[in-house]
Amino acid sequence: MFPFAFRSLIRTFAGDMERTMTLEAFLDEWHDGSPTLLVHTSGSTGKPKPLWVEKRRMEASARITCGFLGLQQGDTALLCMPLDYIAGKMMVVRALTCGLRLVSVEPSAHPMKGLDDSPIDFAAMVPLQVVRTLEVPEERERLLRVRHLIIGGGAIDEELEQALQDFPHAVWSTYGMTETLSHIALRRINGAQRDDHYTPFEGVGISLNDEGCLVIDAPAVCPTPLTTNDRASLAADGRRFRILGRRDNVICSGGIKLQTEEIERKLRTRLHVPFMVTKRRDAALGEAVVLLVEDRDTEQYQAVCRDTLYKYERPKLILSVERIPLTETGKPARKEAEEMANRSAHR
Repeated sequence: MFPFAFRSLIRTFAGDMERTMTLEAFLDEWHDGSPTLLVHTSGSTGKPKPLWVEKRRMEASARITCGFLGLQQGDTALLCMPLDYIAGKMMVVRALTCGLRLVSVEPSAHPMKGLDDSPIDFAAMVPLQVVRTLEVPEERERLLRVRHLIIGGGAIDEELEQALQDFPHAVWSTYGMTETLSHIALRRINGAQRDDHYTPFEGVGISLNDEGCLVIDAPAVCPTPLTTNDRASLAADGRRFRILGRRDNVICSGGIKLQTEEIERKLRTRLHVPFMVTKRRDAALGEAVVLLVEDRDTEQYQAVCRDTLYKYERPKLILSVERIPLTETGKPARKEAEEMANRSAHR
């Protein structure tokens, strides 16, 4: 599809001129004749870094996703992600490659706000957008009508999964990263086919290395096998997998390896303020568990941790912070959190 023809299939709401210009700039870059495109990683475990990727592999990724979901030419896709990162870019590429009509809205916690009742066939959101949308009845009704909803960019907790169970259409959690040009596996999170494991797309091979980290072989989107920092377990079929947490987020405390995400999962049903588990250096233990909370009164959380966590998982420090550090894409900023915890030791 030629760029000018595609421009006629883009609808931007609320007269967002800046958003329109950003999208126009991406379309110009996409059609500039270069075989590669510059993207940036999200920076969830460090500083965002630039990455040059091949446009033909982005097109391959787009065809795989659209084929899996059964999207057809003329279907409508919602673009509610920043175009600075791979998630937003890939929504545009899917529309370009598969002939989808694109509805573009300013990225926000309420992507369905202000939309009319025109049908949306496909939407990709981060968990925060879904949570906030569910809080507003009219926005929730619009989300209910989305035929294909994929959620990525962060963990989906049990409470959110439960809130999505009555959705009439399939809702999916995605697994992927910038290097794999968005997701290479999906996990159904609602309905009778709900699953705890991700299922890779056809043509994607997976394995574990000696450290238990996931290795991805997806030649259509990544030229060489990719060893991730995600610790995983494989299902009995050797095909599906479950993510345990990032290798970077292992806390080695007194010789015991603790997974940050697992501690957060246990606390999530008990803590009703923004929080994050991190670590700091400790002379005796090597590393100590630290809990960051957006609350001045930290004493009340001692009992929660004592009742919820094993002895060796309990934080040695509960630190009050003005805000939980997040990246530009809404993911936990783990490095920044660790720095905050280590600075507190010198106060």
